[in-house]
Amino acid sequence: MSATDNNQPNSWFGSDRRRLIIQEYGIFLAFLLLAAVLSFSNEYFLTAGNISNVLLQTSINGVLAIGMTFVILTRGIDLSVGSVVALTGIVSASFATTSATAGIVGAPYPPYVALAVGILVGIACGAVVGFIVSRFAVPAFVATLGMLSAARGLTLIYGGGKPVPALTPDFRWIGTGSVLSIPMPVILLAIVFVVAWWVLNRTRFGRYIYAVGGNPHAAITSGINVSKLRFLVYVISGGLSGLAGMILAARTGSALPQAGIAYELDAIAAVVIGGTSLSGGVGRITGTLIGALIIGVMNNGLDLMGIQSYYQQVLKGALIVGAVMLDQKRNLGG
Repeated sequence: MSATDNNQPNSWFGSDRRRLIIQEYGIFLAFLLLAAVLSFSNEYFLTAGNISNVLLQTSINGVLAIGMTFVILTRGIDLSVGSVVALTGIVSASFATTSATAGIVGAPYPPYVALAVGILVGIACGAVVGFIVSRFAVPAFVATLGMLSAARGLTLIYGGGKPVPALTPDFRWIGTGSVLSIPMPVILLAIVFVVAWWVLNRTRFGRYIYAVGGNPHAAITSGINVSKLRFLVYVISGGLSGLAGMILAARTGSALPQAGIAYELDAIAAVVIGGTSLSGGVGRITGTLIGALIIGVMNNGLDLMGIQSYYQQVLKGALIVGAVMLDQKRNLGG
């Protein structure tokens, strides 16, 4: 075999094949490498207790990031998820508290009532954003930035700037309970992941999401209702933000008005690090999950090594910028 044959792009070690392997498995290999480095750096990293802690820390961001994936796949962005987390948490908690001053009239209600209210509040926030983006063609950045501020303000108004304490044990179970020794937040993340994977990979709606993100004009020509689809992805993101807000309140035992600050950055970071393109139409929900795990593992590992949280923010910012640079290089065919 000649040297020319060995350099053919179709060979196993050709440049095209290497690029494909990196695109398909690079994020997973990066996760394994990070875990290996941290396991050698700290003897407590691979303990069962710490692994459970990492999964718990990842669960909320993972749920948010999955909703964010739907939005970013359509060339959108949702900066409001952190504020929606706070709003849904404090509203749902007011239905599940034994506090006479912080609860709604008649509280505490059964946990399913509080859960339904929280999901509906998140869906309502997403529907408002989706309507503004799809009906009035307002840039998603502007619409969700407005909701970020509005939802935070509504949180302070609703709770009077005070936390909602004394949540009922039944409500707290979604954040502190377990099934077969698996924490409930991890189970909820797994359920959300499986459903999202099925929607994006096995349904017409999922195919339409990729089509709209890849080429909106061609999608319209093909008969896809682009406005309706864009509306729905923000509803999905809002609903999952509501779920994340209730998990957070249940875990901490009280709903805080300052909850969820900068959570949107972690969610966007997980999606981008996971390989979803900000240009839309490219990405996988499995990549998002691994991206969320990378952030969770990185934060946990740095905590175990005694590194201050300020450095975690720097590293997270560098990861986001690096992932976007790689995405742009890929889009330009580099």
